[in-house]
Amino acid sequence: MTDLTRLTAAQTAEAVASGESSAVEVAQAHLNRIDAVDEKVRAFLHVDREGALAAARSVDERRARGERLGPLAGVPLALKDIFTTKGVPTTVGSRILRGWVPPYDATVTRRLKEAGVVILGKTNMDEFAMGSSTENSAFGPTGNPWDLTRIPGGSGGGSSAALASYQAPLAIGTDTGGSIRQPAAVTGTVGVKPTYGGVSRYGMVAFSSSLDQGGPCARTVLDAALLHEVMAGHDPLDSTSIDAPVPPVVEAARRADVRGMRIGVVKEFVGQDYQAGVKERFTEAVELLRELGAEVLEISCPSFTYALPAYYLIAPSEASSNLARFDAMRYGLRVGDDGTHSAEEVTALTREAGFGPEVKRRIMLGTYALSSGYYDAYYGQAQKVRTVVTRDFAAAFEQVDVLVSPTTPTTAFPIGERVDDPMAMYLADLFTIPANLAGNAAMSVPCGLAREDGLPVGLQIIAPTMADDRLYRVGGAVEAAFTARWGHPLLEEAPAL
Repeated sequence: MTDLTRLTAAQTAEAVASGESSAVEVAQAHLNRIDAVDEKVRAFLHVDREGALAAARSVDERRARGERLGPLAGVPLALKDIFTTKGVPTTVGSRILRGWVPPYDATVTRRLKEAGVVILGKTNMDEFAMGSSTENSAFGPTGNPWDLTRIPGGSGGGSSAALASYQAPLAIGTDTGGSIRQPAAVTGTVGVKPTYGGVSRYGMVAFSSSLDQGGPCARTVLDAALLHEVMAGHDPLDSTSIDAPVPPVVEAARRADVRGMRIGVVKEFVGQDYQAGVKERFTEAVELLRELGAEVLEISCPSFTYALPAYYLIAPSEASSNLARFDAMRYGLRVGDDGTHSAEEVTALTREAGFGPEVKRRIMLGTYALSSGYYDAYYGQAQKVRTVVTRDFAAAFEQVDVLVSPTTPTTAFPIGERVDDPMAMYLADLFTIPANLAGNAAMSVPCGLAREDGLPVGLQIIAPTMADDRLYRVGGAVEAAFTARWGHPLLEEAPAL
């Protein structure tokens, strides 16, 4: 009998549409898988069993009536707990929103439901998406299914761990500085940050509004493309949403041919000191692209070396503004409301109890950077760096179709290893941050296992804005070639739980 949890999203949708399996059977199989393994993995903060089965029954009823189903109808999905879900808790990994049940759906949530996607529940994350390991969650860390003593990446580690442990074939993440791509890299999955504005941010709890972007997470490039097409597109409720057609990502994923493409290797990234096993797999991936018919060029983007410090001024500055809304007056946690404290004291007590150390650190850093006398020296200068990074990308894409680099400097590190060293933690985003600053589309696709520890390595592909289809064309080719030679890191060599 087929294990329904081992099918790809595309295979699952086909099985449901043909009647080979019912959507309820598929949903129940994944709920059973969650019951069996999530006590160890801790990918989910909330499992919506009743809602998932009701959604699955609706898909089956539509099929029985002869209605045409969408390309992902009946496929289960794990949703990062940063998107509002009507009637289902949304915590953003924080105590300050513990128990909050939104009265409305985010646009992404609504589009998933309309497409017949079955939302299994909400996944764990670094509090307010601030982190690279999911250790900053107020509800405890998530384990990496390859080695439960190691991190699954962050901030969307719950989504990536749900995929890698076969608890869901699809997931949604958000990417502010690498929070989709870095978890994908360290769990052997596929993660895509669409062009900024390509996916609506309405109902996505804001961390850094000029950087945040929701995107698809999956175990295959085609599955990610199918999800991308469902969740993307213009939304009048989001003022930053791009009013343009979604790039042909599914067609590109199926094409998966790099012949004649020009691919740039970022000189400044290659020169960094990072894990030998990661460098080996990246070098192999570049050589593979050359063998597949691409022209490989070295491209210099000198400003990329300044992207990390610029990001850690811009993002905290925007966070200090966005998180001011959590004042204990309107929703969420309220501490000290006993009649003996002023409104200001209640707000202070609630924020002290509700925000974790990393969130407080970034709020303080951002508030300082925006303060009188320091704005120009810090925030203003960081925005100038952002402009130069964008110009470097523009110059690079005059010479090549896409850029490639390792996704992360190392494989998954042990839980607890960097919690007391913020700088070491921030360096996990060294290669991913430039694409966020410029708004470019970017993807992480598996490119093998590191020789030192046998853990997954990710190849990052970066495309120009609104050229997201190039990611899928290159990513699909890499995936097909690696699978043909060595087997898919998850489909063929799934870690044991």
